[in-house]
Amino acid sequence: MKRKIESHIENFIKSSPHKVLIIEGARQVGKSYIIREVGSRIFKNFIEINLLDDLNSDRNFETATNTKSFYTQLGIIAGDKLGSKEDTLVFLDEIQAYPHLLTMLKFLVQENRYTYIASGSSLGVTLRKSISIPIGSIEIERMYPMDFEEFLWANGVNTFVIDEMRDCFSKNEPIDEKIHNQILNHLRNYLITGGLPDMIKNFLTNYNVVQLRKLQRDINTFYAEDASQYDIQNKLKIMRIYENIPSAMGNKKKRVVVQDIDGKRGKTMADYNDEFDYLVFSGITLQVNAISNPKFPLIESVRKSLTKLYLNDVGLLTEKLYYKNTNAILKDERSINLGAVYETFVAMELVAHGNKLFYYDNKQNGEVDYLIDDYNTLSVLPIEVKSGRDYTIHSALNNLLKNSEYGIKKGLVLSNARSVTIKDNVTYMPIYYVMFLSSE
Repeated sequence: MKRKIESHIENFIKSSPHKVLIIEGARQVGKSYIIREVGSRIFKNFIEINLLDDLNSDRNFETATNTKSFYTQLGIIAGDKLGSKEDTLVFLDEIQAYPHLLTMLKFLVQENRYTYIASGSSLGVTLRKSISIPIGSIEIERMYPMDFEEFLWANGVNTFVIDEMRDCFSKNEPIDEKIHNQILNHLRNYLITGGLPDMIKNFLTNYNVVQLRKLQRDINTFYAEDASQYDIQNKLKIMRIYENIPSAMGNKKKRVVVQDIDGKRGKTMADYNDEFDYLVFSGITLQVNAISNPKFPLIESVRKSLTKLYLNDVGLLTEKLYYKNTNAILKDERSINLGAVYETFVAMELVAHGNKLFYYDNKQNGEVDYLIDDYNTLSVLPIEVKSGRDYTIHSALNNLLKNSEYGIKKGLVLSNARSVTIKDNVTYMPIYYVMFLSSE
């Protein structure tokens, strides 16, 4: 399936820089597949080594502490495929399994024998613990689940249709009603499958929701248990926080209740910094930090004590919430509040397009779902996500826009409605238009 990051990988490799590209991200987002596709197409010799498999079996690379011993092990495994830098790509998959190899990349680049690329799950955790990151020798690119545009490609939606949607978005116009209904149907399916490539492929091949949900349940379990490889001491706490995210999103504040983690009173967010950091830097959750003073740039006003966590994939969330009963999504039943589902979808889209996530939190004025930096106007763009029919009601957003001190020029409300209207500096748009809110 086509991925946007594919062209970036190809351009990086073809430019032959004196660096190693590292693709990081949570497991199952498709890192290995896309590197394999690009690498085997461009290079005569493509060598793939899964270092996590090596760690769990022969541990050949555990003792490869210098380039000479590394080349020796590489030669044993793939000696007949080793050519030159121009025709040989060595793919070091799951490089976080051996942190010392991250340091060695600098010397492998200097010796210039072969071209290298690497990937890592939970690499963000490893990099934060490493004291010798080879700055200048690596370039790190984060990969996320398939975004909604990539999902539309996988479903055969013509690029002409997407370009037309993008044009309508830029002009603040709605798309044709027939196309709107088709895109909305695709969106509902995406809320069920999520963006993990294997889940989308399974659904598009079998259209079997029960089978899909079993696969998603396995991944949810795997994500929660995977912490044991990196933080055995805090494994249970990490699992509890992860498993509490869906129920926390049902609360008014949508924040994980700290005392629910250990069942102990008096605990604060500071007591669980390591656990929250693992969930964020491993890529299996998305972090949304509170802002009470929403001025550009937002990073200057972060309140880390009021952090929200979202699952990194909306399909994994709907599996936890509804399992195989998809009527709440497909039939848009009024009795079911889909707020958490739509907010997770929007969070996925915003981060996939380079936006950092914040939300507005003020005791007097209330909360606004998302704040992002608008680099074109050097101001803040507040975003409200509405799953119901009362999408024009948003008192917190109104209060925020009234405060001239913040210099906010407009607000945005996303809903299922097709119409695009502007009233009192608030633009109302279809929720799928979030796919065009890029930070670039």
